[in-house]
Amino acid sequence: MLENLSVGTLDDASLTVAGGQVVCLSGPSGSGKSRLLRAVADLEPHGGGVSLGDAVQLDVPAHQWRSRVVMVPADSQWWFDEVGGHFPDDAASRLPSALGFPPEVMGWSVNRLSSGERQRLALWRALVLEPEALLLDEPTANLDNDSTEAIESWLLEEIRRRRIAVLWVAHDPGQIHRVADTHYRIRGTTLERVHGSD
Repeated sequence: MLENLSVGTLDDASLTVAGGQVVCLSGPSGSGKSRLLRAVADLEPHGGGVSLGDAVQLDVPAHQWRSRVVMVPADSQWWFDEVGGHFPDDAASRLPSALGFPPEVMGWSVNRLSSGERQRLALWRALVLEPEALLLDEPTANLDNDSTEAIESWLLEEIRRRRIAVLWVAHDPGQIHRVADTHYRIRGTTLERVHGSD
């Protein structure tokens, strides 16, 4: 998926993510984790190659690439006043119970949502797009412990069932242990695979 990718201070990063697998990325603040995700999403200039199956990023129009490789940033963006404006018409009937919302949430104003509620809905919004790859930038950072574990379980079930390849930026060693099939850490300018469960 990533071959000799360079972005910011990160150089020569290579890794492969299989469908249905979660690769966690960790590293100090400012080390380039979010920029790496943005490069994979074709949102930031970078060196090296990114591919999805047989599709090479450079050969695919950016908007098509981002419909297949979907990024959920730490601070989600909302363009319409109502939540439902960001979803297909039938989204309310398919709303996962794990998110903890009533169907009426589609009529709510985005302004009334807490940061944690926005984060949960942004994850569902990404999955509704039926991506082949997901790029998650600290997707549970604004959630309490109980909500975090519920969202992790729901996300992992969806990822396995749909065979989505996932890059997941995380800081919490406990979360990394729970969700990661493989763990990489940014150290200086390099991406290193972490062996063991830490």
